[in-house]
Amino acid sequence: MVEKRVGAKKPAIVVVDDDPAVLQAIARDLRQQYGDRFRIVRADSGAIALEAVQQLKLRSNTIALFLVDQRMPGMSGVEFLTEAIAIFPLAKRALLTAYADTNAAIDSINHTQLDYYLLKPWDPPEEKLYPVVDDLLHDWQAKFKPEFQGVKVISDRWSPDSHHLRDFLARNQVPYRWLDIENNHEAQQLVTYAGEKNNPCLPLVLLPSGEKLVKPSPAELAQQVGMQTEATKPFYDLVIVGGGPAGLAAAVYGASEGLRTVMIEREAPGGQAGTSSRIENYLGFPVGLSGSDLARRAVTQAKRFGVEILTPQEATSIRVEDNYRIITLSDRSEISCHAMILAMGVSWRRLTVPQIDRFTGAGVYYGAAQTEAEACRDEDVYVVGGANSAGQAAMHFSKYASRVRILVRGESLTKSMSQYLIDQIEDTANIEVLPFHSVLEAKGNNRLEAILVKDSQNDQIKTFDTNSLFIFIGATPSTDWLDGVIERDERGFIYTGPDVGKDLPWPLERDRFLLETNMPGIFAVGDVRHGSIKRVASGVGEGSICVQFVHRHLADV
Repeated sequence: MVEKRVGAKKPAIVVVDDDPAVLQAIARDLRQQYGDRFRIVRADSGAIALEAVQQLKLRSNTIALFLVDQRMPGMSGVEFLTEAIAIFPLAKRALLTAYADTNAAIDSINHTQLDYYLLKPWDPPEEKLYPVVDDLLHDWQAKFKPEFQGVKVISDRWSPDSHHLRDFLARNQVPYRWLDIENNHEAQQLVTYAGEKNNPCLPLVLLPSGEKLVKPSPAELAQQVGMQTEATKPFYDLVIVGGGPAGLAAAVYGASEGLRTVMIEREAPGGQAGTSSRIENYLGFPVGLSGSDLARRAVTQAKRFGVEILTPQEATSIRVEDNYRIITLSDRSEISCHAMILAMGVSWRRLTVPQIDRFTGAGVYYGAAQTEAEACRDEDVYVVGGANSAGQAAMHFSKYASRVRILVRGESLTKSMSQYLIDQIEDTANIEVLPFHSVLEAKGNNRLEAILVKDSQNDQIKTFDTNSLFIFIGATPSTDWLDGVIERDERGFIYTGPDVGKDLPWPLERDRFLLETNMPGIFAVGDVRHGSIKRVASGVGEGSICVQFVHRHLADV
């Protein structure tokens, strides 16, 4: 029998005794004196107590004190403590002993680093129990560091599935801790306690409740951590597809002006800008801010005005029926609205060289500077690209890596990177820019181990040993799902306003608005729009302005 009380995660005092009367009495006395600050967990055998201790570890609970009877069948108190302190090595340890067991208690001081032993009976507790426990708990509290209470992801560093989950959690502002199964003893313990030791299927995700998820999808994980993935209404005034700066700005302005608004984001609010480690030219932030900070502030603001944000959720098709625009989602549900803003942004363009896809998520990454930076400590990191995103990533990696090399196809960074970033890179000792260099091939076994690079000035082929290649080589829109409905250019960017083909039918008496597509009431803003300026501030501006066009459209509905 083991007693477990559900509630706030107070530090635990674990009491173990095979005598029911003694167990009940000691638990009663401890609860009366310490129940407001500590959780009292009692067990009637060492084996059952050990299972409870393992479950407390899985749930990220902390044990402050073990108070254990010495003479128990099956597993003595000293034997139990020997195993339990391997799980919670900082917990204080005390034995409950009869007078005849004092020699065993004294011997265990050396073997299990016993802190104290108490003789039975302990009446009155005010004199014989509480002073001893007070002293032990005060000593424990002085050295106590709270256990991380968020999501834990256990995997090896080179797991693409793990990278995908960690990137998803980080970009959605969900606190998590990554434990490397190859180098972290705690990770190996938790896998065992979760019952996955003999056939570990990683990544293993442990929730604060102690529940485990084996190789979950982002959607499954999102539901478990409390993210909204389904709309609460069938109809909205405004549906926004995409949660980058443009979409978030539209959501804030739309909802603040009374429109029932829902935003659909397939990965994480913030979009591509949300992956930037430092944005230093955004108005109003003289020392800069990270993309994740910008996304967090915008999401908080949008939710304060009542915006529903569905993440991760993906739009798969749209259609128009009379005055309604209807969007179908990846779970086959539908949402209808009078006005829609397409703000899907863009995705990183893939590098097409031999073996590169094989190592995506296992040494080759698109974006992900913040997720993977800590793992690159004291290593050589290679960044491909010459625009601001590559420069921001290089500056971020320079804080961790021993050396960062930027591979640029052209002769310099000046054609595509802001001058402030170029100046910072030149002033950073461990960043090296290699112009006229391009990646030819990736090499390795189960993970990236080296890259072949060509210097186009002299046609020299070089081999660079590395475990980390980060790619920032432009962007492509994900708009194939709009085929046959929304007019786009040859690269997939959406035409709006005067760029829409003159020969396309227009059913309304009014003229097409500046940010309106070929379909009335469907607008496009931000990086996904043909001819847009690829800057965060520009996207925010377009999203804000577009809401005024939405109001004018709704006035005619």
